[in-house]
Amino acid sequence: MIRARLTYVPLEVAEQFDDFIIKRDEQVLDAVKARTKDYSTLSLLKLLYQLRGNSMTFSELYSKSKIRMKRSFLNYLHLCVNYNFVKKEAVGVNMIYSITDKGHTMLGLFMQKSN
Repeated sequence: MIRARLTYVPLEVAEQFDDFIIKRDEQVLDAVKARTKDYSTLSLLKLLYQLRGNSMTFSELYSKSKIRMKRSFLNYLHLCVNYNFVKKEAVGVNMIYSITDKGHTMLGLFMQKSN
């Protein structure tokens, strides 16, 4: 049985992946506090969704993904890199992350049917 978890979900992600949300709570700035199901899949989608338009630094991606525990963020980011959903590239002192074709395919599998 999948246990529901309380997490912060960026508003745009919450609208796009509404099937993962059991109950919405308060809205905090650009995120909604929500009780969710299938937390791990949703966390992967939060990362991929943020990268769909442009590449980001580690700090930007961490901030925009709303995965609040840095250790969890790192685990999901490493999973995305290991499965080639996301590629990383050193640019100067920064590490830049961008979505791959495989990552776009993964994200597309979960986009709402209306799109």
